[in-house]
Amino acid sequence: MIDFEQKTPGEIALSIAERVRARRKELGLTQKQLSAKAGMSLASYKRFEQKGLIAFDALIRIAIALGSEDDFDGLFAQRGYASIEEVIRGKRR
Repeated sequence: MIDFEQKTPGEIALSIAERVRARRKELGLTQKQLSAKAGMSLASYKRFEQKGLIAFDALIRIAIALGSEDDFDGLFAQRGYASIEEVIRGKRR
Protein backbone atom coordinates (compact mmCIF):
# COMPACT_ATOMS: atom_id res chain seq x y z
CA MET A 1 0.00 0.00 0.00
CA ILE A 2 1.21 3.50 -0.81
CA ASP A 3 1.93 5.66 2.23
CA PHE A 4 0.12 8.77 0.96
CA GLU A 5 0.83 10.79 4.10
CA GLN A 6 4.55 10.89 3.38
CA LYS A 7 4.43 11.59 -0.35
CA THR A 8 3.86 14.52 -2.66
CA PRO A 9 1.23 14.28 -5.42
CA GLY A 10 4.03 13.66 -7.93
CA GLU A 11 5.45 10.83 -5.84
CA ILE A 12 2.02 9.24 -5.51
CA ALA A 13 1.52 9.46 -9.28
CA LEU A 14 4.90 7.80 -9.86
CA SER A 15 4.05 5.05 -7.37
CA ILE A 16 0.83 4.35 -9.25
CA ALA A 17 2.72 4.38 -12.56
CA GLU A 18 5.18 1.84 -11.14
CA ARG A 19 2.28 -0.41 -10.13
CA VAL A 20 0.75 -0.15 -13.59
CA ARG A 21 4.12 -0.97 -15.19
CA ALA A 22 4.48 -4.02 -12.93
CA ARG A 23 0.94 -5.23 -13.77
CA ARG A 24 1.58 -4.67 -17.50
CA LYS A 25 4.74 -6.75 -17.35
CA GLU A 26 3.03 -9.39 -15.22
CA LEU A 27 0.47 -9.77 -18.02
CA GLY A 28 3.20 -9.91 -20.65
CA LEU A 29 2.08 -6.74 -22.42
CA THR A 30 4.36 -4.24 -24.13
CA GLN A 31 3.82 -0.52 -23.71
CA LYS A 32 2.55 -0.41 -27.29
CA GLN A 33 0.06 -3.22 -26.70
CA LEU A 34 -1.33 -1.70 -23.52
CA SER A 35 -1.57 1.80 -24.95
CA ALA A 36 -3.53 0.42 -27.93
CA LYS A 37 -5.77 -1.63 -25.65
CA ALA A 38 -6.43 1.48 -23.55
CA GLY A 39 -7.11 3.65 -26.62
CA MET A 40 -4.30 6.11 -26.06
CA SER A 41 -1.13 7.09 -27.85
CA LEU A 42 2.09 5.26 -27.09
CA ALA A 43 3.76 8.60 -26.29
CA SER A 44 1.10 9.41 -23.67
CA TYR A 45 1.46 5.99 -22.11
CA LYS A 46 5.26 6.24 -22.00
CA ARG A 47 4.99 9.69 -20.36
CA PHE A 48 2.75 8.15 -17.71
CA GLU A 49 5.20 5.35 -16.92
CA GLN A 50 8.17 7.73 -16.86
CA LYS A 51 6.69 10.80 -15.16
CA GLY A 52 3.35 9.73 -13.68
CA LEU A 53 1.53 12.32 -15.79
CA ILE A 54 -1.88 11.21 -17.10
CA ALA A 55 -5.46 12.38 -17.49
CA PHE A 56 -7.84 10.69 -15.07
CA ASP A 57 -10.00 9.21 -17.85
CA ALA A 58 -6.88 7.72 -19.46
CA LEU A 59 -5.92 6.15 -16.13
CA ILE A 60 -9.38 4.59 -15.94
CA ARG A 61 -9.00 3.22 -19.49
CA ILE A 62 -5.65 1.69 -18.51
CA ALA A 63 -7.22 0.14 -15.42
CA ILE A 64 -9.99 -1.37 -17.57
CA ALA A 65 -7.44 -2.69 -20.07
CA LEU A 66 -5.57 -4.35 -17.19
CA GLY A 67 -8.75 -5.72 -15.60
CA SER A 68 -8.21 -3.51 -12.55
CA GLU A 69 -11.17 -1.14 -12.79
CA ASP A 70 -12.57 -2.48 -9.51
CA ASP A 71 -9.53 -0.98 -7.78
CA PHE A 72 -11.23 2.42 -8.12
CA ASP A 73 -14.14 1.24 -5.97
CA GLY A 74 -12.42 2.23 -2.72
CA LEU A 75 -11.37 5.66 -3.97
CA PHE A 76 -13.10 8.27 -1.79
CA ALA A 77 -15.44 5.61 -0.38
CA GLN A 78 -17.24 6.45 2.83
CA ARG A 79 -15.07 5.41 5.74
CA GLY A 80 -16.28 3.30 8.59
CA TYR A 81 -16.19 4.07 12.27
CA ALA A 82 -13.28 2.72 14.32
CA SER A 83 -15.01 2.96 17.68
CA ILE A 84 -18.31 3.74 19.39
CA GLU A 85 -16.77 7.06 20.44
CA GLU A 86 -16.43 8.03 16.78
CA VAL A 87 -20.09 7.12 16.22
CA ILE A 88 -21.10 9.39 19.08
CA ARG A 89 -18.90 12.23 17.85
CA GLY A 90 -19.94 11.62 14.25
CA LYS A 91 -16.30 11.39 13.21
CA ARG A 92 -15.18 8.82 10.67
CA ARG A 93 -11.66 7.76 10.03
